[in-house]
Amino acid sequence: MGTPEFAVAGLQALIAAADLEISGVFTPPDKPIGRNQILTPTPIKELASKNNLRVFQPLKIKTETETIKNLKPDLIIIIAYGQIIPQEILNIPRYGCLNVHASLLPRYRGAAVLNAPILNGDKETGVTIMKIDAGLDTGPILRQAKIQLNGQEILEDVHDRLAKLGAEILVPTILDFIAGKIKPRAQDDSQATYVKTLKKEDGRIDWQKPAAEIERMIRAYNPWPGTYSRWQEKTLKIIAAATEILTINRYRPGELFRFEQNLAIQCGQNALLILKLQLEGKKILTAKEFLAGNSKLIGQILE
Repeated sequence: MGTPEFAVAGLQALIAAADLEISGVFTPPDKPIGRNQILTPTPIKELASKNNLRVFQPLKIKTETETIKNLKPDLIIIIAYGQIIPQEILNIPRYGCLNVHASLLPRYRGAAVLNAPILNGDKETGVTIMKIDAGLDTGPILRQAKIQLNGQEILEDVHDRLAKLGAEILVPTILDFIAGKIKPRAQDDSQATYVKTLKKEDGRIDWQKPAAEIERMIRAYNPWPGTYSRWQEKTLKIIAAATEILTINRYRPGELFRFEQNLAIQCGQNALLILKLQLEGKKILTAKEFLAGNSKLIGQILE
């Protein structure tokens, strides 16, 4: 069971595993995408269809209990499926249901777990393969693997590295678990943290915050929900900023100013050097390109 690009590497690993047979793939219904609202399958459906796997696309997984019983699965693998699996389905497979979760549980249970380590300036993150129980990411851990973070990563970097890492450990973990070589380890609930589902408004920048915090937010939230501000009732998206913080504190928070012929924005503490941005209705520009046509913004305050 899976949906987005993050789950593709895991499904590829399962397809390639000689000892495993995939009896069915569950993924959400095709959705209208883009300006022309073209009906588009999920990345998981595309991969499953190319490999002639049976694909099921229920709107709600809870309606599929009998279908899953008829498939007689020994194991269900869930990667970024986006739905809570009801207990009657968790009870069906002989070996239960395993989830590939993109954090080092019990840290970052919940939804926006790829964004969280960037946003919080963590030194490491990773993947956890866990046995699903009735709680939200509370089940016992089978195996974990880590990557180091250097404070330069954008969301795409973390996404791709963890998708690959999860796929690398998935099949060996399944085989070891079925062979009785892994004893699931209970999580320490006292160490648990949670992250919510991101909404568009979460990307609005509060320029009263320190520059270092805003810089991490820009790396963590692009492309979704994006990081943005408002200028003269128009949205101004901040696409990329330099990770090196400017120790400048002589302007008002949110004020745009020139720094060595580049564009900078004053924050509540220190300032940010802007690399790429996009004014509503316009294309993405480098800061220098933007300044060439919007020099009147210097001295303006973003809201």
